[in-house]
Amino acid sequence: MIAFNILAHAVRAKEITGVVARYGFTDLLDQIELPAGFLQRILPRPAERLPPWVRLRMALEELGPTFIKAGQLLSMRPDALPSGLILELRKLRNTVPPVPFAEIRPILDAAFDNRPLSEIFADFDETPVAAASLAQVHFARLHEGREVAVKIQRPGLQRIVENDLAILAFLAGQIHNRISALAPYNLPSIVAEVSAGVLRELDFTHEARNQRYFNATNPQPDKVFAPEVVESLSSACVLVMERIIGRPVDDPGLDPAAARALATTGATSLFHQVLVAGFFHADPHSGNVLIAADGRLCFLDWGLAGHLTRRLRHALADLFLAAVDQDPERIVQIAADLGSPAGRADLRAMERDVTLALREDFNRAIGHVQMGRAMLKLLFIFGRNGINVTSDYSLMAKAVLSIEEVAATLDPDFDLKRAAKPVLIALQRERTGPRAVLRDTRSMLRSTLGSLRDLPGEMHRIIRRIEHDELTIKFQHQGLDDLDDALITSANRIALGFISGALIVGSSLIIAAKSPGSTSHLGTLGFVFAALIAAYVAYGIYKEGRH
Repeated sequence: MIAFNILAHAVRAKEITGVVARYGFTDLLDQIELPAGFLQRILPRPAERLPPWVRLRMALEELGPTFIKAGQLLSMRPDALPSGLILELRKLRNTVPPVPFAEIRPILDAAFDNRPLSEIFADFDETPVAAASLAQVHFARLHEGREVAVKIQRPGLQRIVENDLAILAFLAGQIHNRISALAPYNLPSIVAEVSAGVLRELDFTHEARNQRYFNATNPQPDKVFAPEVVESLSSACVLVMERIIGRPVDDPGLDPAAARALATTGATSLFHQVLVAGFFHADPHSGNVLIAADGRLCFLDWGLAGHLTRRLRHALADLFLAAVDQDPERIVQIAADLGSPAGRADLRAMERDVTLALREDFNRAIGHVQMGRAMLKLLFIFGRNGINVTSDYSLMAKAVLSIEEVAATLDPDFDLKRAAKPVLIALQRERTGPRAVLRDTRSMLRSTLGSLRDLPGEMHRIIRRIEHDELTIKFQHQGLDDLDDALITSANRIALGFISGALIVGSSLIIAAKSPGSTSHLGTLGFVFAALIAAYVAYGIYKEGRH
């Protein structure tokens, strides 16, 4: 990511600050050290009286593709940002006006080495069927007769995104350093993570790789799938894949029985992706899920995917079961074991917050169960209490919330627990079944045998060092530094006390040896030195509080 430069970014920075001020955030700008003259040249119209998170979302939409995508990625950080902001950022619209084909044509020419489009496609529709913040989609047909969808990156987007990210990083740094109330959120690190995600999505090869991997590992290809990628025609800026003809999940003409079956299929597939495969679609909202003509569910837009290790998958299953059982103590323990504490967490306070979150969004007693929203709140509670879990957990919570909303659209009576049950059973079999026991035993034996194999050599090395008098043992006492200082101070004071007493005795003898009526200057000087030393020792004792 390029660094912020006032000369290179002046025009765009003025546009950004103008939008921020127009939506009522001038008090925030006043606390940031902006270049002189910026705010003076901005004359915004009064902002509407709307909640601050709503105004922030509207400002991001007006600022363009980079900020829309950044806001969408920020919505996947419930562990670091307030839950109200997270829910509002999820409403960001990703639809923008399409780019004229004449402007986007150079992207196609560069991707296909300036070969004529007629040589690659038998037919190409220059009118886009969809346009988003980073790309737009055109339909085409290959010479072999296959219908395809061509996803093309917007022209000049790389430079625009890099400039906007540099400005965003500068603003985040200013806010972090100058607004103490927002310092705990560590906005610079969040912006750095978001910037990496945005730049990653600009490379369509990641999306193509994710789609291929899902189709290769999908255990239910007869129920769910991802569009097949035409690898020979795809690149970093152009993605060619099969065209999916279908209808959206919110189509009112769906048969209720079929809709209920699709809701269960989609939720079961996502839970399998998360808990069993450890690779999942990170944003399966209604716009990214399509009902194909053959009745299968198609997951679109694989630009962002989550990855979970086996340990994380098992911990997540335990977390889900603890939420179902309304066990906040178990949830806090799992979070404490799983996360990386940024400080000392108050587990009792966190347990209280978790209890409240479960009662609000996962209360089976009153029939109010919103697993996705509950997971978002739990992750925010963890982060607020100094327990930072992996960012893939945030992606998972966002995915669960999205698929829960899609399933509720298809089936208002959808039960997430019922859909997750077969996947949890399969995961439990993976963890405790005969294969799992055999795998763990084999791993333990391999590790043990390796250690036993190395043991004779290690013992021989120690014996040789003993023979050559090269073996040394280092002992280091912890916490004794203060005791050492105290002993030295006490010894010094005792010595000064002896010196003072000796001076008093000696001076007394000198004065006593003089004839009556005469004065001994040496004896008087001794008394003065003795008094000074005694006063010094007394002051040191008084200063340390030992009266």
